Amino acid sequence: MSEIKVPDLGESISEGTIYKWLVKEGDTVGQGDVLAELETDKVNLEISAEEDGVIASILRQAGENVAVGEAIGLIAAGTGAPQQSSPAAAAEDGAVAVAAPPAAPPAPPAPAAVEPAEDAAGGGASAALASPGARKLARERGIDLGEVSARDPIGRIAQADVESHGAAGAAAPAPAPAPQAKPEPPKPQAAAARQPESGKAVERKRMSRRRLTIASRLVEAQQTAAMLTTFNEVDMTAILDIRKRRKDGFKEKHDVGLGFMSFFTKAVIGALKAYPLLNAEIDGEDLLIKKYYDIGIAVAAKEGLVVPVVRDADRLSFPEIERQIGELASKARANTLSLQELQGGTFTITNGGVFGSLLSTPILNTPQVGILGMHKIQLRPIALDETTTVNRPMMYIALSYDHRIVDGSEAVSFLVKVKELLEDPEALLLEG
Repeated sequence: MSEIKVPDLGESISEGTIYKWLVKEGDTVGQGDVLAELETDKVNLEISAEEDGVIASILRQAGENVAVGEAIGLIAAGTGAPQQSSPAAAAEDGAVAVAAPPAAPPAPPAPAAVEPAEDAAGGGASAALASPGARKLARERGIDLGEVSARDPIGRIAQADVESHGAAGAAAPAPAPAPQAKPEPPKPQAAAARQPESGKAVERKRMSRRRLTIASRLVEAQQTAAMLTTFNEVDMTAILDIRKRRKDGFKEKHDVGLGFMSFFTKAVIGALKAYPLLNAEIDGEDLLIKKYYDIGIAVAAKEGLVVPVVRDADRLSFPEIERQIGELASKARANTLSLQELQGGTFTITNGGVFGSLLSTPILNTPQVGILGMHKIQLRPIALDETTTVNRPMMYIALSYDHRIVDGSEAVSFLVKVKELLEDPEALLLEG
């Protein structure tokens, strides 16, 4: 018998939640077969079988939190029926649980005659063969203890035996009380579906581990960082012109589309080089000013926002950046990102414009001290001089920063630098 254990989940992750089991007790599995899916704070991971065998027992169910190294199931060697090697599996099977010990109940025939005295006084020989809870439940349901099969090797009848007997309809009076034992499961559903105060219907849905983590980290960011946001706007005319003229040739040559993210990534890198405190983090009483540029790109996935990281983005070309962002975004939506692709990051870019956001305040992705928010491109009248007004494709951009180490003047200058680089693509190619 071998244990199915929660594998090492990587840096800073010590537990997860069983998302679902892909096998059931009694299934035959081979080494390397995927047994279960585990949800962590960042990604979902698969737990595989380490050897051939039969699923003897599932110890932890879907929805339960489990720690690294904890046993969540058992695998029995060979291909035999696991019910014989798994006490847990045998206990779940009502037929086996009741039929297995029929040799023991011959002792209880005497209680059939003594039962009335037991009901009246609770004493006699039957008192040694049934627990007080079992006697009480039997009286309430009108069940003859002499007809109840005991699972205990010495023949002692427990409350669970009486419940099993009643559920099986072994005694005539049992069917009437049975509905009173089963309202228990519907109660949580009724409570979850309705507000007692107003009586109006609501749906109660358990938050996923990732959503809980997102919630706690966002609250932590607001509570621990002195977060402020500064805004500016960018004239996107030059970039739109380049994309219009070059996108077909770019696609044909590099087999990837020319989007906006490569321009913004390069602009951010150029600004970070000019204002390095935005590429730092606080470590106790020290500042860690990073000399590398791992840019996180926020992606909206089904289970919540994730931020995969483009490593050493300053060394990548435009097509390489576009290709990496496309691949990471696809993995995020398919829930196949690795932990390594989510860890680290020195600065983050988030694009609410794809959802139509005109202006927003992004929250820091701690321990980073800066995050740039992109927004929807919208035609707006711009005054070129005192007499000339034209319509230009404009985008509001927002920089949220940690005021503990970044002064307002530096944050504003950083955002102005991003604006200048985006509005002058030639400078972007030189400095980004």
